[in-house]
Order: sequence, then C-alpha cells, then structure tokens
Amino acid sequence: MNISFEAQDKVNGLMTIVVEEADFQADVEKTLKDYRKRANIPGFRPGMAPMGMIKRQFGPSVKMDAINKFVGQELYKYIQENKIQMLGEPLPSEQQEPVDLEAAAPYTFKFDVAVAPEMKAELSGRDKIDYYTINVDDDLINKQVDMYASRSGSYEKVENFEGNDMLKGDLRELDAEGNTLEGGITVEAAIMMPQYIKVEDQKKLFDGAKLGDIITFNPKKAYPESLGEISSLLKISRDEAEKITSDFSYQITEISRFKKAEVNQDLFDQAFGKDAVKSEEEFRQRIADDLKAQLVQNSDYKFLLDVRKHLEKKVGKLTYPDAILKRVMMQNNKDKDADFVEKNYEGSIKELTWHLIKEQLVAANEIKIDDAEVKQAAVEQARAQFAQYGMTNIPDEYLENYAQEMMKKQENVQGLVDRAVDMKLTQTLKGVVKLNEKTVSLDEFNKLMQ
Repeated sequence: MNISFEAQDKVNGLMTIVVEEADFQADVEKTLKDYRKRANIPGFRPGMAPMGMIKRQFGPSVKMDAINKFVGQELYKYIQENKIQMLGEPLPSEQQEPVDLEAAAPYTFKFDVAVAPEMKAELSGRDKIDYYTINVDDDLINKQVDMYASRSGSYEKVENFEGNDMLKGDLRELDAEGNTLEGGITVEAAIMMPQYIKVEDQKKLFDGAKLGDIITFNPKKAYPESLGEISSLLKISRDEAEKITSDFSYQITEISRFKKAEVNQDLFDQAFGKDAVKSEEEFRQRIADDLKAQLVQNSDYKFLLDVRKHLEKKVGKLTYPDAILKRVMMQNNKDKDADFVEKNYEGSIKELTWHLIKEQLVAANEIKIDDAEVKQAAVEQARAQFAQYGMTNIPDEYLENYAQEMMKKQENVQGLVDRAVDMKLTQTLKGVVKLNEKTVSLDEFNKLMQ
C-alpha cells in the first residue's frame, strides 16, 4: 500500500492510495471461510460446500467490501497522523479513472479532500466584549407576581357580563323571521367568550348582558375569517360552517368571571412549597432571585453571540473549497436538488466558520467536559423548559430524573454535549476578555436580541 497527499492549494487536497493484493487478501480469505461455514447450499452438508463455489458466488462482493474497508481505514489513519484538518468526508475524485477490480492488483484510488482554511481565533484582555446584566426591577417582579396569581386563579359565578367573562348558554338557529328554525342547529351549554369576537358590532350585542338574557347574533358575521371558530361553537364540520348564514339566539345560562388568586400564604405555598416563603416581601425576593438566575443564562447566551460576532469580524472572510463542500452538501441531502445547495450554502459556511472558531477557543482554553457536566447541562435545560411555563419550584430530584431520561435518547446527547461545552466556554471567556458591562431592562434586552 502506498498513500500520498497533494495540496493543490491551501484548501483543496488530493489523496491517492495504491492498494496491493496483500493489503486485503487475508481479509477476503477469512470472510470467505466464514461464509463457507455458514453456507447452506443444496446438495452439500453445512460447511462442506467447495471453496471454489463459494468464491464464485461471493468472492467479488467480499473483495469489494474488503478493499473499501481497507481504503477507509488507511485514509482516516493518514489524515489523523498527518494532522490534516479535513472538512466533511473525502469524496471520490473527479480525476479518478475507472478501476477494474476483476483484474489483478494494484488498484489506484483518488479522493478530493476539503481542507479547513488557516486562521487564528484568539481572545485576550485586549478584546472588549459587551456583557448585559438584565435589571430585575419592581415592574418585572410585579409581572411575575401577576403571573403566579393568574395561574392559581379560578372562575366564579356572577350575574352580569363584563368584557372578559366566559358565558355558557343555549344556541338555537333562527329562520328569516327570527323564530327558532325547526330542525335547525341547536347546541346546549355552548361556551362563548365575546372578547374574542372579531367584529365590533357583533361583540357589542353582549354588552350589559345578564343571566337569562337572550342575545341574537350571527356567527358568520362575528367570525368572518374563522371557519374553525364557527365549527367549534356550533359543533359542525368546517364544510357545514362555510354554508352557515343564519342568525342564532343565545340564552345565557351561566356567567363565569376569572379571579386572580390573592397574594397570600396559599399562593406562596403553591408557588414555592409549604412554608418556603412566609410573607409577601419574601415572596417578591424569591421571585427576584429566581429571575436573576434565569436571566443570567440569557445574558450569557447574548455574550457568546457577541463573542462570535467579534471573532468573525476579527478573523475576516475565509476562503473555502467551495466546489468540494457543495458536493459534500449535495451528498448529505440526496433528497434535495441543486437549488437547495445554492440557497443554503452561504448559511452553512457561516455556521462552519463559527464551528472552526469555537474549536480553536475550546482547544486554546483547554475546555474539557465530563459526564457530570453533561448531566448538569441536561438539568439546566429541563429547568429552563419548566420555567417557560412558570414552573420554578421543581424539586431537584425530579429535574435530575427528567435529565436522565433526556440523556437516554441518543438524538439528545450531542446537543447536551454542545450545551455543556458552550456553558463552560462562556464562563471561561468571561474571565479572559475585558467585559464592557451594561445594565438594561428586560424590554431593552429583548430588543437587542431581535
């Protein structure tokens, strides 16, 4: 076997490997002997078929597999030993001449290799990066208190309708004279929330309504662009809803008004557990502490985005082996056409540049992670998911069990590893660069993220 690498330019390489008979013959013989032992051929006892027959039947495919295996192993071995920073996979070269595997060896195979562009992605105390601390002010705490009170609220029965109330009543289709249509649509205990009626004059029909009142309205006029609303209200199909033009009477049998929970010990216990918080002051402080912990993750995420932007500018435009990478992209998306590659290539190169930059940062700062850190990343991801629904009082044991389940799914593992690396890299880089610290409101921060 002979293998060589020719750098055609800084980012395009050609690998040539010459395979001799001795490189694969032993593997072929071993595989054919195994085939013979397992072969069940009529007229011969198991394992006793003539080797010549086995070679004629299986020899060509076994030889091809053995050569492919050998070539693949030697290519990657050479790339690793010679520290060639390859992008994607080696591709059969466009310079490859036909190889007749039925003829005797040697066989020559050529591969096009995409090589990563040379660059230096370095950070030091001379690099100044913005770091935004989100201010947890009274307005933000008040909104969170209101969220807890709303989530723990309940409906109470009332006599008079107000704008956000929920109604329950009986719907009956009317004829042209305003009488109940015989055989028409009837829905008992139909639930309505007039605040969601799209057309103002139909919505106003419910103003000042009281328990027992009968309101006449037109569903088609009330929801002119929403067949889904009409079909749901009248318990009919969308096709039937499209044909509805009639007025309906709606006799109100129940009015329910949502009332937020009182800010008291019951709410404190529901939010954070029995007696964990014992006063409104402690409640607000606990909310503030939890918000600060959550918002630090937002600040860190924004910081890493700004590090990326800073280094992309510092590194400048890089030259890539576009032709090879487009072939690789096409090979990895065989169900797509060439237009897909052209539309998405620039975006993929942008992500590849950041990947290469991050690789250098990880290596330069000796970032290594262990299983415990991957698990912690899973716990933090689980905590963030629950926090989106206002569930901040999840026991650590439950979060850990949830994280363990996430880690059992192979499709989640690489994402969690990447998250763990990002978390550790972010903390490290905050101590490397000069932080230009700024305090902003949550609204200001969200605008920065747009």
